[in-house]
Order: sequence, then C-alpha cells, then structure tokens
Amino acid sequence: MKLNMGCGYNKANGYINVDMFPECKPDVLCDLEVLPWIWADNSVDAVRFNHSLEHLGQQSRVFLGMMKELYRICKNNAKIEIGVPHPRHDNFINDPTHVRMISPALLSLFDKELNDEWKRLGAANSPLAHYLGVDFVITSSTIILDAPYSQMYSRGELSEAEIDVMLRERNNIASEHRIELTVRK
Repeated sequence: MKLNMGCGYNKANGYINVDMFPECKPDVLCDLEVLPWIWADNSVDAVRFNHSLEHLGQQSRVFLGMMKELYRICKNNAKIEIGVPHPRHDNFINDPTHVRMISPALLSLFDKELNDEWKRLGAANSPLAHYLGVDFVITSSTIILDAPYSQMYSRGELSEAEIDVMLRERNNIASEHRIELTVRK
C-alpha cells in the first residue's frame, strides 16, 4: 500500500490519496493530527508528503505522535518522500497554515544510529528515535534552488560552499527541500 498524505488537489496515481478536506475528494478522508491512524501495523510500503507535512503538528506532542504512527504503519524499508518549502523562503514564511519547519536536521533526530553517535559524543541533540521507538534514516536530501541561483550554480558561477553560506545568511535562495527517508525495523 502507498499513501499520499495531505494530498489536497494533488492526487498521485498508484497511491491512496488522503486528506482531511472533503472538497478535494480524497480516497480516504482523514485528519492526520488525530491519532491513532486507521492503517494497520506494518502495512505501508511508501508514503508521500508533498507540501503537506509543514501544515501538520503545530504542537510538539502531536508531531511526535505522528512520527510514531508513521513508523508503526510502515513496513521495514518503506520509503517516505517529503517535499516541503525551504524555511527561509517566502513560500514558507507567507503561508499562515505552515506550522512547522521541516529540514534534514529535524528529521535526523529520528535516526537511531545518529542518536547513538550523539550520545557517544555527549551532543545536545534530542535522541527522539530512542524516546519514541522509531528509526528513520535519511537516504537522500536535495535542495531546490530558486532562480537565478539555480542557473548560476549550473553555470559554475556559484560553488556549493558559496550556496551553503547564502542559505545560512539570506532568504529566498532555495525554494524547497526534497527528502527521502527509509524505515529501519
């Protein structure tokens, strides 16, 4: 089974399209902030959150509960695709329904191997994978650059190091994060 969570009007072929708003006519009408979810343990092969995860879990306990539910319903090696606006882009900042910044750094808190390494180092990172009993590994992470930066980078006019500095210092350099997680059980 493959789930397209918070699909809105953006249905995905081959997925069960899930949303809380009947106006978008999802396959399954479900408020993802209401837990537990309706799907059985270890029943899901793939999940998509395409510009929806940043709208969910304003309260930390709800967001953490959603991560536990995601882990519960996914099979071992399930793939989770996440597309979210970059938190330093106007597309994120100007939408009042965006309640949580999603980044690779945030999602790495749900990786048990990283939690173990941070514990060994005495790092201050929250070991959420251990606290929640989940284990998600980031298998890919891509930043989508806005124009003109994407063209400048592709022409060799900007290096990766320069882009990294710009991303930390300025808004509207990157429009989106695309992150893939794999479930480890």
